[in-house]
Amino acid sequence: MSTTTVTPLTTQDAETLVTAAHRAAEAAGVTVSVTVLDAGGHLLAFRRDDRAVLISGETSTRKAYTALQLNAPTAELVDAVKPDGPFHTLPTALDRPLLFIAGGIPVHRDGRLVGALGVGGGAPEQDHVFATAAVEALA
Repeated sequence: MSTTTVTPLTTQDAETLVTAAHRAAEAAGVTVSVTVLDAGGHLLAFRRDDRAVLISGETSTRKAYTALQLNAPTAELVDAVKPDGPFHTLPTALDRPLLFIAGGIPVHRDGRLVGALGVGGGAPEQDHVFATAAVEALA
């Protein structure tokens, strides 16, 4: 049995993600907060634009955490928590709150989950685009 070691997200990777997400948001004229978590859910990087709405710091972090825990973009999970959805009770079932709003993206390296990125401050669809652009910039 062979084991392959996957390089974890580094602080340099986290800075690349934050910078790329902020550039994408800036190009769209949107102020945002960006959170990067490692595979263990620990904060690697965070930045809030001066004029970004204050709650965006919290939403970006919760989006990243949700994407990490469920290993899926939060944009793909929105329907799962509707009243008839399979994860209907999940947002309130855990100690640490999940947030099922677009803008959270898991980060993979060599097919393995190594962290997650969350963007908050724009419309959910915009946050998803900014987060996707950042993950693509890292790849």
